[in-house]
Amino acid sequence: MNLSESQTPTTKIAAPLPAKAAIYKQTRLWTWARDTKFGEWVRASRNCRRELWAWAQCQRTVHPTVEQLAESISALHGSSSVAASAEGDTEGPIFLLSTGWRAGSTLLQRILVTDPRLLLWGEPLGEMTLLSKIAEMMAASISPRNLRQWKDQEDPSSRTLATSWVANLYPESEDFRSALRSLFDQWLAEPALKRGFTRWGLKEVRIGATEAYLLHWLYPNAKFVLISRHPYDCYRSLADSDWQGVYYRYPDMIVDSAAAFALCWNQIAVSWNQLPEGFPCFEIKYSDLIGGKVDFRELESWLGLEIKEDVALKASVGGTAKRNRISWYERLIIAREAKAGMNALGYSQSS
Repeated sequence: MNLSESQTPTTKIAAPLPAKAAIYKQTRLWTWARDTKFGEWVRASRNCRRELWAWAQCQRTVHPTVEQLAESISALHGSSSVAASAEGDTEGPIFLLSTGWRAGSTLLQRILVTDPRLLLWGEPLGEMTLLSKIAEMMAASISPRNLRQWKDQEDPSSRTLATSWVANLYPESEDFRSALRSLFDQWLAEPALKRGFTRWGLKEVRIGATEAYLLHWLYPNAKFVLISRHPYDCYRSLADSDWQGVYYRYPDMIVDSAAAFALCWNQIAVSWNQLPEGFPCFEIKYSDLIGGKVDFRELESWLGLEIKEDVALKASVGGTAKRNRISWYERLIIAREAKAGMNALGYSQSS
Protein backbone atom coordinates (compact mmCIF):
# COMPACT_ATOMS: atom_id res chain seq x y z
CA MET A 1 0.00 0.00 0.00
CA ASN A 2 1.23 3.49 -0.83
CA LEU A 3 1.47 5.29 2.51
CA SER A 4 0.71 8.98 2.05
CA GLU A 5 1.17 11.52 4.85
CA SER A 6 -2.29 10.88 6.28
CA GLN A 7 -2.33 7.13 5.77
CA THR A 8 0.31 6.03 8.26
CA PRO A 9 -0.97 3.19 10.44
CA THR A 10 -1.31 4.06 14.11
CA THR A 11 -0.75 0.50 15.30
CA LYS A 12 1.37 -2.42 14.24
CA ILE A 13 0.63 -6.08 14.62
CA ALA A 14 3.80 -7.96 15.34
CA ALA A 15 4.39 -10.83 12.96
CA PRO A 16 4.74 -14.20 14.72
CA LEU A 17 8.23 -15.67 14.89
CA PRO A 18 8.87 -18.39 12.31
CA ALA A 19 8.59 -21.83 13.79
CA LYS A 20 12.23 -22.55 12.90
CA ALA A 21 13.82 -19.20 13.72
CA ALA A 22 17.60 -19.25 13.89
CA ILE A 23 18.67 -20.44 17.32
CA TYR A 24 21.18 -17.63 17.83
CA LYS A 25 18.39 -15.06 17.33
CA GLN A 26 16.57 -16.50 20.34
CA THR A 27 19.49 -16.12 22.75
CA ARG A 28 20.05 -13.36 25.29
CA LEU A 29 23.51 -12.79 23.84
CA TRP A 30 22.01 -12.00 20.44
CA THR A 31 19.47 -9.63 22.00
CA TRP A 32 22.23 -7.85 23.90
CA ALA A 33 24.54 -7.62 20.89
CA ARG A 34 21.76 -6.26 18.68
CA ASP A 35 21.33 -3.22 20.94
CA THR A 36 25.04 -2.40 21.32
CA LYS A 37 27.11 0.02 19.25
CA PHE A 38 28.48 -2.98 17.40
CA GLY A 39 24.94 -4.09 16.52
CA GLU A 40 24.13 -0.60 15.24
CA TRP A 41 27.32 -0.65 13.15
CA VAL A 42 26.42 -4.01 11.64
CA ARG A 43 22.94 -2.78 10.69
CA ALA A 44 24.32 0.45 9.26
CA SER A 45 26.89 -1.46 7.20
CA ARG A 46 24.21 -3.80 5.88
CA ASN A 47 21.94 -0.90 4.96
CA CYS A 48 24.82 0.94 3.31
CA ARG A 49 25.65 -2.05 1.11
CA ARG A 50 21.99 -2.44 0.22
CA GLU A 51 21.56 1.22 -0.76
CA LEU A 52 24.76 1.38 -2.79
CA TRP A 53 23.84 -1.83 -4.62
CA ALA A 54 20.35 -0.50 -5.34
CA TRP A 55 21.93 2.71 -6.65
CA ALA A 56 24.17 0.77 -9.01
CA GLN A 57 21.23 -1.29 -10.30
CA CYS A 58 18.69 1.54 -10.51
CA GLN A 59 17.28 2.04 -14.00
CA ARG A 60 16.59 5.52 -15.33
CA THR A 61 13.48 6.15 -17.37
CA VAL A 62 12.93 8.81 -20.03
CA HIS A 63 9.76 10.87 -19.73
CA PRO A 64 8.31 13.04 -22.52
CA THR A 65 8.88 16.76 -22.07
CA VAL A 66 6.28 19.51 -22.08
CA GLU A 67 7.71 20.75 -25.37
CA GLN A 68 7.26 17.35 -27.03
CA LEU A 69 3.67 17.09 -25.81
CA ALA A 70 2.89 20.66 -26.85
CA GLU A 71 4.20 20.07 -30.37
CA SER A 72 2.16 16.89 -30.71
CA ILE A 73 -1.02 18.54 -29.44
CA SER A 74 -0.45 21.46 -31.78
CA ALA A 75 -0.10 19.08 -34.72
CA LEU A 76 -3.22 17.17 -33.77
CA HIS A 77 -5.26 20.21 -32.93
CA GLY A 78 -4.41 22.28 -35.96
CA SER A 79 -5.18 25.95 -35.51
CA SER A 80 -7.22 25.43 -32.34
CA SER A 81 -5.61 26.53 -29.09
CA VAL A 82 -6.16 25.98 -25.40
CA ALA A 83 -7.47 29.53 -25.13
CA ALA A 84 -10.03 28.86 -27.86
CA SER A 85 -11.10 25.65 -26.15
CA ALA A 86 -11.69 27.58 -22.90
CA GLU A 87 -14.44 29.70 -24.43
CA GLY A 88 -17.75 28.72 -22.86
CA ASP A 89 -16.07 26.11 -20.63
CA THR A 90 -17.17 26.52 -17.01
CA GLU A 91 -15.30 23.51 -15.59
CA GLY A 92 -12.41 24.58 -13.38
CA PRO A 93 -10.96 21.61 -11.46
CA ILE A 94 -8.10 21.97 -9.00
CA PHE A 95 -5.06 19.74 -9.36
CA LEU A 96 -2.71 19.50 -6.37
CA LEU A 97 0.68 18.12 -7.41
CA SER A 98 3.70 17.23 -5.31
CA THR A 99 7.38 16.35 -5.66
CA GLY A 100 6.70 12.75 -4.78
CA TRP A 101 5.79 11.25 -1.44
CA ARG A 102 5.93 12.96 1.99
CA ALA A 103 6.07 16.49 0.62
CA GLY A 104 3.01 17.73 2.51
CA SER A 105 0.47 17.19 -0.25
CA THR A 106 -2.04 15.44 1.99
CA LEU A 107 -1.85 18.21 4.58
CA LEU A 108 -2.49 20.77 1.85
CA GLN A 109 -5.27 18.59 0.46
CA ARG A 110 -6.99 18.64 3.87
CA ILE A 111 -6.58 22.42 4.04
CA LEU A 112 -8.21 22.94 0.64
CA VAL A 113 -11.18 20.69 1.37
CA THR A 114 -12.11 22.81 4.40
CA ASP A 115 -14.24 24.47 1.74
CA PRO A 116 -17.26 22.11 1.80
CA ARG A 117 -17.91 22.68 -1.89
CA LEU A 118 -14.65 21.01 -2.93
CA LEU A 119 -13.73 17.33 -3.16
CA LEU A 120 -10.13 16.52 -3.97
CA TRP A 121 -9.65 12.85 -4.77
CA GLY A 122 -6.43 11.43 -3.33
CA GLU A 123 -4.11 9.67 -5.81
CA PRO A 124 -6.93 7.78 -7.57
CA LEU A 125 -5.46 4.61 -9.08
CA GLY A 126 -2.09 6.35 -8.80
CA GLU A 127 -0.02 3.19 -9.23
CA MET A 128 -1.61 2.77 -12.66
CA THR A 129 0.10 6.05 -13.78
CA LEU A 130 -2.76 6.55 -16.21
CA LEU A 131 -2.00 10.22 -16.88
CA SER A 132 1.67 9.51 -17.51
CA LYS A 133 0.83 6.79 -20.02
CA ILE A 134 -1.64 9.02 -21.85
CA ALA A 135 0.93 11.83 -21.94
CA GLU A 136 3.52 9.42 -23.33
CA MET A 137 1.11 8.34 -26.06
CA MET A 138 0.19 11.92 -26.87
CA ALA A 139 3.80 13.08 -27.06
CA ALA A 140 4.45 10.67 -29.93
CA SER A 141 0.99 10.54 -31.41
CA ILE A 142 1.06 10.42 -35.19
CA SER A 143 3.53 10.34 -38.06
CA PRO A 144 3.82 13.32 -40.42
CA ARG A 145 2.54 11.16 -43.28
CA ASN A 146 -0.67 10.16 -41.50
CA LEU A 147 -1.09 13.68 -40.20
CA ARG A 148 -1.13 15.01 -43.77
CA GLN A 149 -3.65 12.35 -44.77
CA TRP A 150 -5.84 13.38 -41.86
CA LYS A 151 -5.74 17.04 -42.83
CA ASP A 152 -6.46 16.24 -46.48
CA GLN A 153 -9.07 13.55 -45.87
CA GLU A 154 -12.45 13.46 -47.56
CA ASP A 155 -15.35 15.10 -45.75
CA PRO A 156 -17.14 12.19 -43.99
CA SER A 157 -20.52 13.67 -44.98
CA SER A 158 -19.57 13.83 -48.67
CA ARG A 159 -21.77 11.96 -51.14
CA THR A 160 -18.65 10.71 -52.91
CA LEU A 161 -17.36 8.93 -49.81
CA ALA A 162 -17.95 5.47 -51.28
CA THR A 163 -15.68 6.24 -54.23
CA SER A 164 -13.03 8.11 -52.27
CA TRP A 165 -9.88 7.11 -50.36
CA VAL A 166 -11.25 6.25 -46.91
CA ALA A 167 -8.53 3.97 -45.57
CA ASN A 168 -7.48 6.70 -43.14
CA LEU A 169 -10.65 8.47 -42.07
CA TYR A 170 -10.49 10.24 -38.71
CA PRO A 171 -13.00 12.19 -36.64
CA GLU A 172 -12.10 15.80 -35.87
CA SER A 173 -9.33 16.45 -33.34
CA GLU A 174 -11.75 18.17 -30.97
CA ASP A 175 -13.76 14.94 -30.85
CA PHE A 176 -10.65 13.14 -29.64
CA ARG A 177 -10.03 15.76 -26.97
CA SER A 178 -13.65 15.60 -25.82
CA ALA A 179 -13.57 11.81 -25.62
CA LEU A 180 -10.37 11.88 -23.60
CA ARG A 181 -11.81 14.49 -21.26
CA SER A 182 -15.00 12.49 -20.81
CA LEU A 183 -12.91 9.74 -19.20
CA PHE A 184 -11.97 12.10 -16.37
CA ASP A 185 -15.43 13.69 -16.28
CA GLN A 186 -17.15 10.36 -15.68
CA TRP A 187 -14.41 8.96 -13.45
CA LEU A 188 -13.73 11.95 -11.20
CA ALA A 189 -16.09 14.88 -11.85
CA GLU A 190 -19.47 13.15 -11.90
CA PRO A 191 -18.91 11.06 -8.72
CA ALA A 192 -18.04 14.31 -6.90
CA LEU A 193 -21.14 16.06 -8.22
CA LYS A 194 -23.32 13.12 -7.22
CA ARG A 195 -22.06 13.52 -3.65
CA GLY A 196 -23.15 17.14 -3.55
CA PHE A 197 -19.82 18.84 -4.31
CA THR A 198 -19.76 21.65 -6.84
CA ARG A 199 -15.96 21.72 -7.23
CA TRP A 200 -13.61 18.80 -7.74
CA GLY A 201 -10.04 17.91 -8.42
CA LEU A 202 -7.32 15.51 -7.37
CA LYS A 203 -4.10 15.26 -5.39
CA GLU A 204 -1.28 13.29 -6.98
CA VAL A 205 2.37 12.65 -6.05
CA ARG A 206 3.63 10.89 -9.17
CA ILE A 207 3.03 13.30 -12.03
CA GLY A 208 5.03 16.24 -13.29
CA ALA A 209 4.75 19.15 -15.69
CA THR A 210 4.03 17.09 -18.81
CA GLU A 211 0.96 15.51 -17.24
CA ALA A 212 -0.07 18.92 -15.89
CA TYR A 213 0.12 20.34 -19.41
CA LEU A 214 -2.08 17.49 -20.63
CA LEU A 215 -4.66 18.21 -17.91
CA HIS A 216 -4.60 21.89 -18.83
CA TRP A 217 -5.29 20.97 -22.46
CA LEU A 218 -8.29 18.94 -21.35
CA TYR A 219 -9.45 21.54 -18.79
CA PRO A 220 -8.31 25.01 -19.93
CA ASN A 221 -9.73 26.67 -16.79
CA ALA A 222 -8.03 24.27 -14.38
CA LYS A 223 -5.83 25.59 -11.58
CA PHE A 224 -2.69 23.84 -10.32
CA VAL A 225 -1.18 23.97 -6.83
CA LEU A 226 2.39 22.67 -6.62
CA ILE A 227 3.98 21.73 -3.30
CA SER A 228 7.61 20.74 -2.78
CA ARG A 229 9.80 19.68 0.12
CA HIS A 230 13.52 19.09 0.49
CA PRO A 231 14.24 15.56 -0.82
CA TYR A 232 16.29 14.66 2.28
CA ASP A 233 13.24 15.30 4.48
CA CYS A 234 10.83 13.58 2.08
CA TYR A 235 13.02 10.50 1.95
CA ARG A 236 13.60 10.44 5.71
CA SER A 237 9.86 10.53 6.36
CA LEU A 238 9.16 7.81 3.81
CA ALA A 239 12.03 5.50 4.80
CA ASP A 240 11.28 5.84 8.53
CA SER A 241 7.67 4.77 7.95
CA ASP A 242 8.78 1.13 7.52
CA TRP A 243 7.84 1.45 3.87
CA GLN A 244 6.78 -1.66 2.03
CA GLY A 245 5.32 -1.86 -1.43
CA VAL A 246 5.60 1.82 -2.42
CA TYR A 247 5.33 1.90 -6.19
CA TYR A 248 5.77 4.65 -8.72
CA ARG A 249 4.09 2.26 -11.16
CA TYR A 250 2.83 -1.19 -10.25
CA PRO A 251 4.26 -3.81 -10.56
CA ASP A 252 7.54 -2.92 -12.29
CA MET A 253 8.67 0.37 -10.72
CA ILE A 254 8.99 0.03 -6.95
CA VAL A 255 10.44 2.80 -4.80
CA ASP A 256 12.44 0.90 -2.20
CA SER A 257 15.77 2.73 -2.03
CA ALA A 258 17.26 6.20 -1.80
CA ALA A 259 18.22 6.06 -5.48
CA ALA A 260 14.74 5.07 -6.66
CA PHE A 261 13.18 7.80 -4.55
CA ALA A 262 15.65 10.46 -5.71
CA LEU A 263 15.07 9.66 -9.37
CA CYS A 264 11.30 10.08 -8.98
CA TRP A 265 11.69 13.30 -6.96
CA ASN A 266 14.16 14.77 -9.42
CA GLN A 267 12.09 13.97 -12.50
CA ILE A 268 9.11 15.87 -11.10
CA ALA A 269 11.13 18.79 -9.71
CA VAL A 270 13.06 19.38 -12.93
CA SER A 271 9.93 19.14 -15.06
CA TRP A 272 8.26 22.11 -13.36
CA ASN A 273 10.75 24.44 -15.06
CA GLN A 274 9.31 23.30 -18.40
CA LEU A 275 5.90 24.85 -17.73
CA PRO A 276 5.23 27.75 -20.12
CA GLU A 277 5.05 31.31 -18.89
CA GLY A 278 1.62 32.14 -17.56
CA PHE A 279 0.75 28.54 -16.70
CA PRO A 280 -1.91 28.70 -13.93
CA CYS A 281 0.03 27.37 -10.94
CA PHE A 282 0.57 28.39 -7.32
CA GLU A 283 3.83 27.09 -5.83
CA ILE A 284 4.21 26.30 -2.11
CA LYS A 285 7.15 24.99 -0.12
CA TYR A 286 6.43 22.62 2.77
CA SER A 287 8.63 24.68 5.11
CA ASP A 288 6.45 27.73 4.40
CA LEU A 289 3.28 25.68 4.88
CA ILE A 290 4.17 24.51 8.38
CA GLY A 291 5.94 27.77 9.20
CA GLY A 292 2.85 29.90 8.69
CA LYS A 293 4.30 31.74 5.67
CA VAL A 294 1.66 30.78 3.09
CA ASP A 295 -0.80 33.54 2.20
CA PHE A 296 -4.00 31.49 2.30
CA ARG A 297 -6.11 34.55 1.53
CA GLU A 298 -4.26 34.94 -1.76
CA LEU A 299 -4.58 31.21 -2.44
CA GLU A 300 -8.30 31.04 -1.71
CA SER A 301 -8.97 34.12 -3.83
CA TRP A 302 -7.06 32.62 -6.76
CA LEU A 303 -8.81 29.25 -6.44
CA GLY A 304 -12.26 30.72 -5.73
CA LEU A 305 -12.53 28.90 -2.39
CA GLU A 306 -13.16 29.72 1.24
CA ILE A 307 -10.30 28.09 3.13
CA LYS A 308 -10.24 27.56 6.90
CA GLU A 309 -6.63 26.46 7.25
CA ASP A 310 -6.71 26.49 11.07
CA VAL A 311 -9.20 23.61 11.07
CA ALA A 312 -6.81 21.32 9.19
CA LEU A 313 -3.56 22.57 10.70
CA LYS A 314 -4.63 21.95 14.29
CA ALA A 315 -5.22 18.24 13.61
CA SER A 316 -2.11 16.08 13.95
CA VAL A 317 -2.25 13.44 11.21
CA GLY A 318 0.65 11.19 10.17
CA GLY A 319 4.22 11.99 11.14
CA THR A 320 6.66 9.13 10.63
CA ALA A 321 10.21 10.50 10.69
CA LYS A 322 12.22 8.90 13.50
CA ARG A 323 15.72 10.13 12.65
CA ASN A 324 16.92 13.71 12.86
CA ARG A 325 19.16 13.18 9.85
CA ILE A 326 19.56 10.56 7.16
CA SER A 327 22.85 8.67 6.84
CA TRP A 328 25.83 9.95 4.87
CA TYR A 329 25.38 7.41 2.07
CA GLU A 330 21.69 8.24 1.66
CA ARG A 331 22.57 11.94 1.46
CA LEU A 332 25.28 11.15 -1.09
CA ILE A 333 22.91 9.19 -3.31
CA ILE A 334 20.09 11.74 -3.15
CA ALA A 335 22.45 14.69 -3.64
CA ARG A 336 23.83 13.10 -6.81
CA GLU A 337 20.55 11.87 -8.31
CA ALA A 338 18.40 14.88 -7.36
CA LYS A 339 21.00 17.60 -7.91
CA ALA A 340 19.25 19.18 -10.90
CA GLY A 341 15.86 19.25 -9.17
CA MET A 342 17.32 20.65 -5.95
CA ASN A 343 18.99 23.44 -7.91
CA ALA A 344 15.79 24.15 -9.82
CA LEU A 345 13.73 24.52 -6.64
CA GLY A 346 16.42 26.23 -4.56
CA TYR A 347 17.20 23.45 -2.09
CA SER A 348 20.68 23.18 -0.61
CA GLN A 349 22.57 19.89 -0.81
CA SER A 350 24.16 20.59 2.57
CA SER A 351 20.90 20.90 4.51
